[in-house]
Parts: sequence; C-alpha cells; structure tokens
Amino acid sequence: MSIGKPTIIIFDMDGTTVRHLNPRLLSLLEFFDSMSYKCAKLFSWLFKRGRKGSIVPKWHDPEWLNVNKKKPRLIVHRALHRVRRKPIEQIVQPSLGLYDVLDFLKANNIPMALVSNGLGKGYGHDILEKFDLAEYYMATTFRENIQYSKPHPEPILLALKRMEIPIKSDDVVWYVGDNHKDIIAAIEANKHVSAKIVPIAFGLSAAFAALEKNLGPEHIIMSFHDMFDQLKLMFEDLDTQTMSQKSPSKKIPKTVL
Repeated sequence: MSIGKPTIIIFDMDGTTVRHLNPRLLSLLEFFDSMSYKCAKLFSWLFKRGRKGSIVPKWHDPEWLNVNKKKPRLIVHRALHRVRRKPIEQIVQPSLGLYDVLDFLKANNIPMALVSNGLGKGYGHDILEKFDLAEYYMATTFRENIQYSKPHPEPILLALKRMEIPIKSDDVVWYVGDNHKDIIAAIEANKHVSAKIVPIAFGLSAAFAALEKNLGPEHIIMSFHDMFDQLKLMFEDLDTQTMSQKSPSKKIPKTVL
C-alpha cells in the first residue's frame, strides 16, 4: 500500500533531525518527558476531574483546544537544560544524510516544519542556529509553545497552523519521528484535519511502534539516506508521468507499398 508522495513534511527533532552524542542523555530526556506527561494526566484526573473519565483525555474531544489554556510550567525540562554546560555541538549532531533530504525537499518546494517535546529556549533554537537548520523550516513548535506534548497531537497540529498555508484534502503530510509517541501523535493528528497525515517511523524504536499499530513496512525508514532514495524515486516517477502526459505520442505513418 502506497503512503503517497508528500506535499508537506514535519520532522521530530531529538533522535530524528539530530542525534545525541550521548545516547543515555536522550534516553533520560525521553524518560522524564514520558513520566512528566503521565504524572500530569494522573494529577489532573485525581484533582481536577474528580477521578471521572479516563486518566488520559480522549483526543477527539475539543477540551484540549481551549484557547484559555494555562501555559505549562515545565519545571523538569528547564532544570535539565539549566544543568547543561557543554556547547550544543558537543551534545548533538545532525543525523547522517539529513541535509541531502532537506535540500532535495527545498528544491522541490515541499514545505517543512519541525516539532519537539524539548524546550526551544536554550536548546532547540540553539540547534537551529548552530547547524543552519532554520532556513529549511517554515514553522517550529517546542515544549513552551504547547499545553500537551507528544503523544498528544497538539504539537503537529500547531505546526501545521503556524506554517500558514492552506491545508487541502488531497495533501499528504509526512510526520517523521523516532519514538513510539511520534507514531501515536501522527495517528491522532490525522483525525483532526482533512489532509492525510502519514506516520513515518525513523529507526528501530519507532519501527516497532509502527508494526504494533499495523502500519506496513512502507512507513518505516532506517536512515535519511534511505529516505532520500525513496523521495527521489517518488519525485522522478511523478516527473516521468507528467512528461508522458504532456508529450502526445507520435503516430508512425503507414508505409505505402
């Protein structure tokens, strides 16, 4: 089953756009992010909703879209980044093959955005500046911009909104992420827009999540080199089809005997 040629692509940051030089740090950040999400939902269920309903709110309810939402305090996130003393290039590096993919998409006028559960201030924005990534993304969404982090779909939906481009029903939005929560977020975001949002699992961890959700192998890429090859084939096939449609077939005249 074809996932469709992308018309928009949104990338996760940690573990996808950039790789951590110390994998333990990424695991620690992911652990604290997951725990803070679960604890927040548990306390909300206990004290705000009086133990009514499910602990994790149903994402198809409009409750989380309330414009009067309070900004998250992000105590754990800020504490983790305050203890950081190393320059950003000693913590993360762009994933191998990333620029080939970004340059190819930019050359083909495919709008791109970046989302992250991490903070922008003191981390995400430093990554964008240090590695000259800002020029590729029409919009970015970081933890301080949202009320609910992934696996909630809000980060993806906000990124689409911030891109300020009309989203049509025939759009195909790839969301590329390396974690279980990325796959869930993309699946849930697909329920809120008319366009098709396609989860793209980047690496082994997300691949297991994709298979768990009955997504086919076409949803899995193991590196940006693989993604580049896949995109190149998609766009070249489209160009070939377009040229064949524009060029009428020439009839060979019959030979007069």
